[in-house]
Amino acid sequence: MRPSVALVHELVGGIRPVDQLEADHQAEVLRWLRETDDVFRRVKPALPPRHLVSYVVPIDPTDGAILLVDHVNAGLWLPPGGHVEPDEHPARTALREAREELGINTERFAAPDGSAGAEGFAGRPFFLTVTRTVGIDHGHTDVSLWFPLPLHRTEPLTGDPGEFREARWWSPAEIANTDAGRFDPHFGRFTAKVGTGSDRFSTRPIPLSTVTGTCPQDISTADPGYPQAVYTG
Repeated sequence: MRPSVALVHELVGGIRPVDQLEADHQAEVLRWLRETDDVFRRVKPALPPRHLVSYVVPIDPTDGAILLVDHVNAGLWLPPGGHVEPDEHPARTALREAREELGINTERFAAPDGSAGAEGFAGRPFFLTVTRTVGIDHGHTDVSLWFPLPLHRTEPLTGDPGEFREARWWSPAEIANTDAGRFDPHFGRFTAKVGTGSDRFSTRPIPLSTVTGTCPQDISTADPGYPQAVYTG
């Protein structure tokens, strides 16, 4: 097994499923990873037709509010995220997307020795989903690793207008009282898992390279297991 794929296999195997669907997705993804090394997107928009994605989910530790973006292509409120580049660590993808899409200085989320775990970022996925995409480049399957990122809502943010119309913090009450169809189809399951306190995002850290950078424009503070839902740019 390719070393970068073996790493993803270890990450996926370390997730504690919150329900039977996540357990089923975990078993399927582990089997997929054992069967092929072709798991990173090589050609836009969808080669191979199933590939890895990282979501980064900013959560305010003071009140549990979650930052979501109004995604242009999907027409949904989604966590920031993107495709894992060939041989890229998925946690590094998550931090790269936080930097590119929100302008967050992500250096502080990596420890001085280059390992993950600083500032409450565990560097390991908390949640796993398998989703058929919709939007401009619909029809492929995203295997998504969800990484919670502790972030206070006072953090200054900038965003990419090509990716989303706006970004804002959603309180737990707002999320509960909003039509679930406005979000990723698995978002309610993610928030339920967060609510259980499962893992508390504090699993064992693993090696992670630091990423840096800036981002333009200010922003404001058919199988039930495979919902047709999300476009990830």
